[in-house]
Amino acid sequence: MNMTRRTFIAAATAVASFSLLAPVQAAEPIKIGLVAALSGQSALSGEAITRGLTIAIDEINASGGLLGGRKLELVRRDDESNPAKGVVAARELIFREKVTVLFGGLDTPVSLAIVPLANQEKVPFMGAWAAGTPITKNGAEPNFVFRVSAVDEIVNQAMLDYAQKTFNGSKFGMILVNNPWGESNEKGLRAALQAKGLAPVGVEKFEGNDVDVVPQLSRLKAAGADTLFMVGNVGPSAQVVKSLDRMGWKVPIVSHWGPAGGRFTELAGPSAKDVHFVQTYSFFGKQSAVGEKVIKAMMTRYPDVKGPENITPAVGVANAYDGMQLAARAIAKAGSTDGDAVRKAFYDIDEHVGLIKTYRKPFAPGVHDAVTKDDYVWARFIDNRILPVSLGE
Repeated sequence: MNMTRRTFIAAATAVASFSLLAPVQAAEPIKIGLVAALSGQSALSGEAITRGLTIAIDEINASGGLLGGRKLELVRRDDESNPAKGVVAARELIFREKVTVLFGGLDTPVSLAIVPLANQEKVPFMGAWAAGTPITKNGAEPNFVFRVSAVDEIVNQAMLDYAQKTFNGSKFGMILVNNPWGESNEKGLRAALQAKGLAPVGVEKFEGNDVDVVPQLSRLKAAGADTLFMVGNVGPSAQVVKSLDRMGWKVPIVSHWGPAGGRFTELAGPSAKDVHFVQTYSFFGKQSAVGEKVIKAMMTRYPDVKGPENITPAVGVANAYDGMQLAARAIAKAGSTDGDAVRKAFYDIDEHVGLIKTYRKPFAPGVHDAVTKDDYVWARFIDNRILPVSLGE
């Protein structure tokens, strides 16, 4: 009798344990990874991407999650703007955390270092900021890297068009960070100039930790440059502006979006407002229904957000929000968290009403960038706020 009772109790316990565990397993979260600069001069970029992802994830989870009720969970790692640390962080998210989709941050060198790992391990990698052309055009087949962000070769065409239209520039000098991002932009700018029968009057490079760029700028001035194309993230770009101030050289600066990634006005000083740079979105001005929804969600989720002026850098929030929504659609269409199934499902997204725009067939084999040159906004800093140039004048 005792043996029978023990057997019954053991069996009942096993059944109860299974009943308790089964729903927990069914509700296992779908992990979304982020490798970005969460510390240092570009930390604001990582925080903006985090907030954009979080707002999208909150929205998706509130509507029931994905794949039969599984919630999304964001797992972050700091790359410290260092490619080697970025790869270590990506490996941890892929192998230990087993993320379904991995998001990247501001720095092109970091993203370029992660690309081979993502392709090798068949984990979709979504670029939410870094604009280096080879990130998505990486030669891999199949290619697991997608992007909702600017693309250097397209931005470079836009930089030239804007410089000619806004400043009537004709003698262009380049001042570029000496890394793969700078190289990508030099190639793109040369191609854009050549297409119009032009060539740069000079090309100068600077290191990410340089505190004086006067020698390089002096050579560009001597060469007769009437407009400068600048490519560099927050700290280096600020040093360019401060060096120009020391020289007393007032020259128009048309920049990639590096200055938007952190404490640019604080580091560059009063002349920060003279830099015109590209953006993919602005929360100022008339907003779409999605824009109004995101602003409201940001104000509800984050106490420091009182309005559009506190949603900064806007591109980090906007790119990450749309990137996460598109990734969620791909996961849903795949009906699985399998990396290759999700990759193929990105091609099956027909239409999505996003924040930056309404996406129509945003991805296809050979087309892994969802944002085009028609989606760019030109901006500058006015009183520590990033405003479209048309609103800041």
